[in-house]
Amino acid sequence: MIYSMTGYGKSILQLPTKKISIELKSLNSKSLDLNTRMPSIYREKELEIRKLLADKLERGKIDFSIFLEMTAEDTSTQINAPVVKQYINQLRKVVDGDEMELLKMAVRFPDALNTVREEIDETEWKAIENEINIAIESINNYRLDEGKVLEIEFLKRISIIEELLTKVIAMDPDRILAVRERLTKGVEELKEKYDENRFEQELVYYIEKFDITEEKVRLKNHLEYFTESINSADSNGKKLGFISQEIGREINTIGSKSNFAPMQQLVVQMKDELEKIKEQLLNVL
Repeated sequence: MIYSMTGYGKSILQLPTKKISIELKSLNSKSLDLNTRMPSIYREKELEIRKLLADKLERGKIDFSIFLEMTAEDTSTQINAPVVKQYINQLRKVVDGDEMELLKMAVRFPDALNTVREEIDETEWKAIENEINIAIESINNYRLDEGKVLEIEFLKRISIIEELLTKVIAMDPDRILAVRERLTKGVEELKEKYDENRFEQELVYYIEKFDITEEKVRLKNHLEYFTESINSADSNGKKLGFISQEIGREINTIGSKSNFAPMQQLVVQMKDELEKIKEQLLNVL
C-alpha cells in the first residue's frame, strides 16, 4: 500500500464560548516542510504539535492551522477606566468637546485598553488535541485514497514495461542474427581475403559485447521488486524512486547495446512509461 503526499484534513470543535477549526493541507516535498498558524494562546503548544505532525505525517509540505472564533461574550481585552478618565481630564484642559468625543479620543491613547493574557485550560486543550488527531486521521485517509489511485497507475505502467520486455526477449535472436549478417556483409563488401576462423572468433567476441541477457534478467527482477514494494505494508516513495532508477539503468543499457532499430523502438516506449512513473513518484510518501 502506498500513500500520496497530497492530502487535506479538517476537524471542528464547538466549545461553550468558542468554535475551534483545525485544518491540515499537504503537498509533495523531498522532506518534512511544516508550517503552523495558530492563535497566540496556543503558541506554547507549537513544539508539541510539530512533533505529533512529524511522527504521524512523516513527509511533505504541510500547512497546519488552528482558527479560533468566539461565539459568546468572552474577551480578554478590558478598558482601563482610571487611565481613560485621566486622559479625558487632560483633554478638557486642551480642547472643548462633549464627553463622547473626548472618550473616542482617550481610548486611542496608550494603555487605555488592557489585554489580559489567557492561560490554556488543560481540559480544553485535551479536547483540541483530540480534534488534531482526528484531522490527522482525516488527512491520512485522504492520502491513502490518493495512494490507491497512484498504485493503479504504477501497476499499469509496470505491466506495459513488462510486455515490452517480453517483446524484447522474443526479438533478441533476430537481433543477433541481423547483427551477424550485417557484419558479414560488410566484410564481404571489402573484397579482401580474410581468415574465416579468425573472423568468426572476432564476430563472436563482438556479438558478446552486445549481449543483453544480464540486463533482461535484472530488468525483470527490478520490475517484480517494484511491484512487491508497492504491495508492502509501508509506503516508501524514496525506495520506489531508487528502484525506478535501477529500472532506467537497465533499459538504457539495453538501448545502447541493442544496435537494432526495432528493439530500440521498444526501448523508447519503455523509457516513456518509466518517465510517467517517475513523475508520479514525486507524490508518493
